[in-house]
Amino acid sequence: MSPESISGHLLLLLALFFLVISPSFSQSDPRQILLKFKTEVAGSTTQVFISWNENNPVCNFTGVVCDSKNSITEINLSNQGLDGTLDFDSICSIESLQKISLGSNLLHGNISSRLSECANLQLLDLGVNLFSGKFPDISSLTQLQFLNLNLSGFSGPFPWKSLEKLTNLTYLSVGDNLFDRTPFPSEIFNLVKLQTLYLTNSSIEGTIPEEIGNLVSLKSLELSYNYLVGAIPEGITKLTNLQELELYDNELSGGFPVGFRNLVMLSELDVSNNSLEGDLSELRNLTRMESLQLFENNFSGEIPAEFGEFKFLKQFSIYDNMFIGELPAKIGSWADFQYIDVSENFLTGSIPPDMCKNGKIIEVLMLQNKFTGGLPETYADCSSLQRLRVSNNSLSGRVPDRIWGLPNVRMIDLSMNQFEGPVAPNIGEAKSLAQLFIAYNRFSGELPEEISKASSLVEMELTHNQFTGEIPARIGDLKKLNSLYLDGNFFSDTIPESLGSCVSLNDLNLAGNSLSGEIPASLGSLHGLNSLNLSNNKLSGVIPASFSSPRLSLIDLSNNMLIGRVPESLLAEAYNGSFAGNPGLCADGSKGLRQCAPTPRRSGGLGIAKYCFIAGALVLVLSLTCFVLVKSKQKDSESKTNRGFPWDIKQFHVININESEILRSLRRENLIGKGGSGNVYKVELGCGKQLAVKHMWKSDVDLGDRKNHPILPKPESRWPEYDAEIATLSSIRHVNVVKLYCSITSEDSNLLVYEYMPKGSLWDRLHTCPKIEMNWKVRYEIALGAAKGLEYLHHGCDKPVIHRDVKSSNILLDEEMKPKIADFGLAKIVEINKIMDSTHVIAGTHGYIAPEYGYTLNVTEKSDIYSFGVVVMELVTGKKPMQPEFGENKDIVRWVQGEMRSNANLIALVDPNISEEFKGHALNALIIAIRCTMRIPALRPSMKMVVQMLEQIEPYSPIDIMIENDINGVKP
Repeated sequence: MSPESISGHLLLLLALFFLVISPSFSQSDPRQILLKFKTEVAGSTTQVFISWNENNPVCNFTGVVCDSKNSITEINLSNQGLDGTLDFDSICSIESLQKISLGSNLLHGNISSRLSECANLQLLDLGVNLFSGKFPDISSLTQLQFLNLNLSGFSGPFPWKSLEKLTNLTYLSVGDNLFDRTPFPSEIFNLVKLQTLYLTNSSIEGTIPEEIGNLVSLKSLELSYNYLVGAIPEGITKLTNLQELELYDNELSGGFPVGFRNLVMLSELDVSNNSLEGDLSELRNLTRMESLQLFENNFSGEIPAEFGEFKFLKQFSIYDNMFIGELPAKIGSWADFQYIDVSENFLTGSIPPDMCKNGKIIEVLMLQNKFTGGLPETYADCSSLQRLRVSNNSLSGRVPDRIWGLPNVRMIDLSMNQFEGPVAPNIGEAKSLAQLFIAYNRFSGELPEEISKASSLVEMELTHNQFTGEIPARIGDLKKLNSLYLDGNFFSDTIPESLGSCVSLNDLNLAGNSLSGEIPASLGSLHGLNSLNLSNNKLSGVIPASFSSPRLSLIDLSNNMLIGRVPESLLAEAYNGSFAGNPGLCADGSKGLRQCAPTPRRSGGLGIAKYCFIAGALVLVLSLTCFVLVKSKQKDSESKTNRGFPWDIKQFHVININESEILRSLRRENLIGKGGSGNVYKVELGCGKQLAVKHMWKSDVDLGDRKNHPILPKPESRWPEYDAEIATLSSIRHVNVVKLYCSITSEDSNLLVYEYMPKGSLWDRLHTCPKIEMNWKVRYEIALGAAKGLEYLHHGCDKPVIHRDVKSSNILLDEEMKPKIADFGLAKIVEINKIMDSTHVIAGTHGYIAPEYGYTLNVTEKSDIYSFGVVVMELVTGKKPMQPEFGENKDIVRWVQGEMRSNANLIALVDPNISEEFKGHALNALIIAIRCTMRIPALRPSMKMVVQMLEQIEPYSPIDIMIENDINGVKP
């Protein structure tokens, strides 16, 4: 061996020696491993790593647990905002490590197969993260007892085979991931120590094998939201330790197997939304039951009498089945009963009287049955009650007075029964009441004036009762009222002028009463009014000129005593028959109305004198008006720097703007959009800058006149949409949120001046005819940009902002197709350190509204996330949120879910206009959209997580872009 060779070998040995003895270079040094781990996963908001430094012993690192020998046994950093990729190559070199808890973070990327080298691992929690790709084989982790991968982002085939040897497992949760479809994994049946098995939403198909009975230690079994068919196996009756069984949202059939009564420890059972049938006799001995969910099946027979003795029952939901007979009288009378829903069955008898015995019940839902008798007096003191729905039964008698004034009740639905008597005056105490439905009963007497104090009312349907007297004069105090149906009663006297102050009113129906007098002109100032029916009354006078703007989709003034000329704008084809039965009405050129006589031209001394007098009076009035205007303008010029217009301007971004130039541009030829609160115009300034101006109308009643008005409420903001827009956008600075330059206000109008978005809305680009083709690069960038805008609103503002009306028509596109979130008229600013606000107005647009929002009226950021998921589905599929092809009562979310369940070729869901090589990328975005539209809000990711997921699926390399642009004919 040459001296040079010997020297080289010595140097190599020396280097290896120093590498071994030097802790700073040793890969097995726990401190260096943890500090390296810190650099990889410490997000910008992570605070947990403050104690992780060179001067602190590793056993004092926050989240690190050591044994008595100072060996690291656990890393517990769940829900700490970790953001990065995991390097199990180094972590698993800590041989003493037994537990890794990293759930509920923002970790992403693939998981290395080196995870299998954590040989002593007993607990692994990676749930609720943003990982991608396949989960690796872990068959070597034979000491593992706890494995949680729930909602972690993994996809592809799951290594079920690797679980076969993990016989120490007691907890296994791999649900809510997009794994490939597979039959029920038989490997699980070897895990006889399992106590918890969560496989909900794991793409499992076929039948549940009888071998499920091998898992005799199970306490919780959740197999919901899969593709399971066939009967509930008899093997499940061997699981006598079972406390929770969840099988909802499958396609199971048959009845409860014989022996199901053996599951005496069962406290939670949910088999809803299947095709199960038969009676409930096998459940009669399950006395520990707390939550029983059987809805949307084909069960029949009577409710077992033993259910009335279930002393722990809190939740009972069996709606949409075929049950008959009576409910047990004592049902819900023992524990802190929370809700009952037995709707859409064939139940008879009386309403059980003691379900609110412990004062905890929130919902009583018993609509569409055959119940008889009255509402029990016991519910009059049920202050916890929020929803009372007993419509479409055969109930009768007088409603206990105190029920009308329950403090927390949000909905009272008594429609289609035989109730009688009055609405009690204490309804004014129902400050939470949003929906009052008592149509088609025999209620009588006068509607109490106090109903105007129920300030949260949104919908009132009193149709076809026997109410008499006047409509309450102060009904205009109900600022949130959206629909008012008083038709088919015996109301008399005039229509209250204050109705014109119900600024949220959308539908008004007063038909079939005995109302007289003139139609209040104030109704014409309700710019959100969509439907107006005043037919079959005794109204007189002319149709107010304020109705001349054709905003209504329906107007019916037929069969009254109206006179004069029908405004020309109301003679559209859509209003045919709207004015029949009014002999005094006339119109020019209308088929259904008589021709108006021409204006007579009279002569003679008396006529001349008359017109001279009128002309003189007009000259006098005009002179006085000019004098007042001159004085007013002189005074105005002192305070408004001689602008010449009584407008007040507030700037939020620096812009050289002259309001008079804007006002001159508010002409019909510049109109680019219409809404319930006003019009939108395109304005081009003299300097060439283009703007969009929203002109929002105010009420005709001047604020100053309200101070001592006997009917109208005291001055307050009459335009909550305008206020919301100003409050939200004036302080926001983000590239993906539309820029509000300034507001310009006067006594009767509000102008909001925005940046102009030349490419219009995403809705127009996707759905208008003819469609404008967009390649996947453009669609992806729109999705990502809109997500970043919403992320800023939810997480980047001083106070989180909930948009509440996210939809493709509210995503505007600039010259370069960059998206910006717009229209903040429904936005809510959430106070920090307070519980999320709620509203009694169901804000939003059909097809985009999250299911829990329409049901509970809760306002959370998760509602925005659901709506955003719908937008992404539009981008991927090219379809609208609501289309006839989806079927009855289905929207795009349910359609996509159904297609993914039944269609093996998922690429078929992607818009054909997206080129073939990018359909796989689009499908990745659809998977994110599905996560955003999960039925349970807590399972939806935050917008911060959505942005991360979208960034991870970015499909574009420079070559990708060149290829697709070439295919789509897009120039570089």
